[in-house]
Amino acid sequence: MNLIETLEAELGKDVTPVVHVGDTVDVHYLIREGDKERVQVFTGTVIAMGGRGIRATITVRRIVQGEGVERIFPLHNPRVQKVDLVRRGSVRRAKLYYLRERTGKKTRVKELLGDKARREKERDARLIAAMEATAAARRAAAAAKAPAGEEGAE
Repeated sequence: MNLIETLEAELGKDVTPVVHVGDTVDVHYLIREGDKERVQVFTGTVIAMGGRGIRATITVRRIVQGEGVERIFPLHNPRVQKVDLVRRGSVRRAKLYYLRERTGKKTRVKELLGDKARREKERDARLIAAMEATAAARRAAAAAKAPAGEEGAE
């Protein structure tokens, strides 16, 4: 691994959510107002995904009071607490920018159901298990590499 990949592995989140374009998601985002912090939920449809590795982002769109609102969330940002999958969308495009010109019921994305949805869910579970195993192996290697007396000393 080169230096950039090493830094990305250290600084990024261990497990990222498995979302696809067309999915409806709840993004729990940490908002700072003055000296207080709270978690605000942004619910919408994923219309685009960009980047890879630590630079991975999702663009989420929703309609608020008749006006379309889009936000781009970096998945490895510490302010993004979690991303919950509400429903799986069945789309045939990588970017759903055509939803920007549509209003009302025309903005709905068909839900992924049946056997294909079950296979996707199983594949996502295997992917998350692999990410968790990789993260555990990385933590174990880092613990074995560090000298025994330095963990609590400062």
